[in-house]
Amino acid sequence: MTLIQPTKTPTADVGDFMKVAACTAVMLQTVLAFGLTTHPSLPVQRGIGFTYNLVKFTAPVFIFGIFYTTNRQTYPSQLTAYPHYLRQQWSALFFPTIGWTLVYLFAMPNLQQHQPYHDALSFSWQLINGNAAPHLWYNTMMLQFIILMPLFWYLFRQLTRLRRLWPTLGLVTLGYLAWLTWYDVAVWQGPQSQTWYLLDRVFISFLPYAILGGLAWQYRSSVTAWLQRWRWWLAGAYLLSLISINWEFAQFGTPVKLSNAPYYQPSMTIYALLVIGLIAWLATHQLQRQAASLPLIHWLATYAYRAYLANVFWLQVFWTWMAPTFSQRPIWLISLTYLLTWLASFATAFGLHWGWSMLKQPLENSHKQ
Repeated sequence: MTLIQPTKTPTADVGDFMKVAACTAVMLQTVLAFGLTTHPSLPVQRGIGFTYNLVKFTAPVFIFGIFYTTNRQTYPSQLTAYPHYLRQQWSALFFPTIGWTLVYLFAMPNLQQHQPYHDALSFSWQLINGNAAPHLWYNTMMLQFIILMPLFWYLFRQLTRLRRLWPTLGLVTLGYLAWLTWYDVAVWQGPQSQTWYLLDRVFISFLPYAILGGLAWQYRSSVTAWLQRWRWWLAGAYLLSLISINWEFAQFGTPVKLSNAPYYQPSMTIYALLVIGLIAWLATHQLQRQAASLPLIHWLATYAYRAYLANVFWLQVFWTWMAPTFSQRPIWLISLTYLLTWLASFATAFGLHWGWSMLKQPLENSHKQ
């Protein structure tokens, strides 16, 4: 089989639940970062730090969800399906990413990270490196997976046998632990923290989540049974992990700095995996009982990535508008701007999609004639 042929499924899948959870949580991460700029009291800072750790699972969960759904829709596609796949992803991912990156660079250049652009060359560099806005590092990383998808198709076809599956997972685990150890020493707390920071958006940093996402679909029956059997142990391990990462975070003291909670630590990796397990269990439970929420989850997942792209734009708008009024009430400021940002981001994603559909429909009809 070489062509991409989507599989008929219910109105949502496990990947949809992952994408909605990740998008909802990641918007809160950025709002919390804005909240620290108001210089709140130490108790509020600690509350922001705890909440930030609570939702510090977004990139792994997003990647897991994308690969779960992608493997469901494309397996066992081969290299000949790649041009068609890229055309699909161009309209779904690449074009919105380029468009929103240009919006941030032109309309909100103050949101740039590290060195802002000053000429055509530096502008082009900011366009592709994920520094155009605080959240766009993720897009740079995620699009690498899309480009490399044929390699993952090949890998997933090879891992249909258990005698290949377990050695591969063992090698991935050991390799990732080595990567985390090296990153901790050389980059995060090392001498290259400023010069090698772009490594945080290299696909290798999130490789295990991609592989596990694809395999979770291939072995979905076994995974579902395992989650059902161990769900309460997962919940208990999750609570212990949450306590652990917050204890580690507290050791850095005050003032609270969210940069002290990176993804690239063993404790954060374990936390992300436990969150993935719990979301997967909730999703399979909802799917089995054909919950009424499934169409809504699927609808939100359809627009999650584009809403994610828009969220910092709207956050900047609402924050600028509301900060003068609520500067002394940071909890209210964070809560209100988060709610408005979430609503405006999904409304914008749907509105742009609907507008583009209305615009291109006459063009397609005239072309057919």
